[in-house]
Amino acid sequence: MTEVEQLLTPILKFLSCETPDAWIDEAKKKENLPIILRDHLACELKAGQTAMFLIRKYAIDKASHKILLAWFEPYEDFLYRKRGDLASLAKRNKLSKGLLPKISSSQGKPAYSQDLIDKMLLLIREELHHFYQVLEIMVKRDIPFDGLTAGRYAKGMLKHVTTYEPNALIDKLIIGAYIEARSCERFAKLAPHLDDELNKFYVSLLRSEARHYQDYLALAAQVAGEGIDISERIAYFAKVEAELISSPDEDFKFHSGTPV
Repeated sequence: MTEVEQLLTPILKFLSCETPDAWIDEAKKKENLPIILRDHLACELKAGQTAMFLIRKYAIDKASHKILLAWFEPYEDFLYRKRGDLASLAKRNKLSKGLLPKISSSQGKPAYSQDLIDKMLLLIREELHHFYQVLEIMVKRDIPFDGLTAGRYAKGMLKHVTTYEPNALIDKLIIGAYIEARSCERFAKLAPHLDDELNKFYVSLLRSEARHYQDYLALAAQVAGEGIDISERIAYFAKVEAELISSPDEDFKFHSGTPV
């Protein structure tokens, strides 16, 4: 078994379906490479923002919010406001100060707070580094970032999130797990059809990000608490995610469904 197969085996067991061949056929077309890279760039930032949202809402005190937002500012400036460039992002992937856990006056610090902070900060660092790497490839190949509209994938899952806590947080963590797992599956499926540089890059992303979905699932179980079974909720989102991936989709994206 190859290294890629070893990394991919548990991911495929977690996902309820594999990427349709029709998506791979579309993604490997040379004329679609700019679309793939632009959307991949946006997805790396969105993955980091998702982690940032979770620790801002559930784990850190208000004084730490500004520190976290300042970390993301140059990346968001580039993507949304077209400010900055590759050079200006080169040394920005670090926090200026540490983050402090949120403390409730009545309950104290939630048991999962520090683990949520630690796992999400590691994920953010990796996602922002990958953002820089994708942008580096785009600059090298003279592919501009012209902006992209959001696809249906993440929104399609988030609309199923429960409205009350802590179940809402558990749902968001499970969704995060599926997004990360699907990303890794597509890295692996797409890599063999790309040129040597991009093949190596996507395999390297699979190596570094294969852990992310497991971190999300571990946090979901921790938030639920000992003795609480979340397998039914995981199975529910497995069906939602598989439907989004396998059903017809007119908007071709990195996480889109079967191309129409």
